[in-house]
Amino acid sequence: MTEGNFTDYVKIYAASGNGGAGSMHLHREKFVPKGGPDGGDGGRGGHIILKGNKHLWTLIHFKFQKHFRAEHGEAGGANRSFGADGKDIYLEVPLGTIVKDAETEEVLFEITEDGQEVIALRGGKGGLGNWHFRTATNQTPRYAQPGLPGEERELLLELKVLADVGLVGFPNAGKSTLLSVITSAKPKIGDYPFTTLKPNLGIVENRDFQSFVMADIPGIIEGAAEGKGLGHFFLRHIERNSVLLFLIPADANDIVAEYEILLNELKKYNPELLDKQRLVAISKSDMLDDELTAAIDKELAAKLKVPYLFISSVSGKGIQKLKDELMSRLDN
Repeated sequence: MTEGNFTDYVKIYAASGNGGAGSMHLHREKFVPKGGPDGGDGGRGGHIILKGNKHLWTLIHFKFQKHFRAEHGEAGGANRSFGADGKDIYLEVPLGTIVKDAETEEVLFEITEDGQEVIALRGGKGGLGNWHFRTATNQTPRYAQPGLPGEERELLLELKVLADVGLVGFPNAGKSTLLSVITSAKPKIGDYPFTTLKPNLGIVENRDFQSFVMADIPGIIEGAAEGKGLGHFFLRHIERNSVLLFLIPADANDIVAEYEILLNELKKYNPELLDKQRLVAISKSDMLDDELTAAIDKELAAKLKVPYLFISSVSGKGIQKLKDELMSRLDN
């Protein structure tokens, strides 16, 4: 999925280097016409290494360069001179990147820590020079090992956003507005569906110098788990969150029904998502008077099986209480 400079899914081709050949050389110098074997070993081929970088938030740098080939190892030389190893290639990726085999879609590994390094493709081993093969009965071996070939494959890089709290809701539920109010993030905001086409991250600062990361996941529609709309691109980002905050506008036809639809989409995509802590926020509640608020509160208390609260990103109603509730759940 890409929009602007946000890219969270790319396919790349990578090849590690071949190992250098070992040398088949017999020592020769003045007054030593029949020296023994002294062929050196070949160098190792270069690795393809993926490295975590906490300062990256997207895979955009792979958008225009998708082929990577490491250097081959150099051949060994005379006088037991070893060939140089091929230069490794480091591919820096954001934290939360999953690496898969493009052909089988098997998960190979994932990068979750800053500075974490994983060798995705190993360079071929360098061949041994003929010096290694001398024996009492064969003092002048005239053979050496060739270098082993490197590896090559297509890799899928898939980014799952790392955040403490994930905002879940239908398009136009007010997620971007809430994120802009309680964090320093500046997401695109508009009064029409699918304003957000990429996950937005922001840091929420709370009392006592506490903070946590919140992600505005693009709006879910019914059928998202089956790939309807853009749902299958977005849902994977929710897997990384510790707490799910369901945002449902106060003017929804049926608040409980909307929550059940959202929950059902998560369940169909990955049942384990239901094990996460959940909190429901009724947004745009500044439109409600006290009498209507009380009526909705009574209905939710009877039907909704998760904690909920009323908030308004415009008036600030319930925003501090929301931050306290989320911080409490993260602490637990």
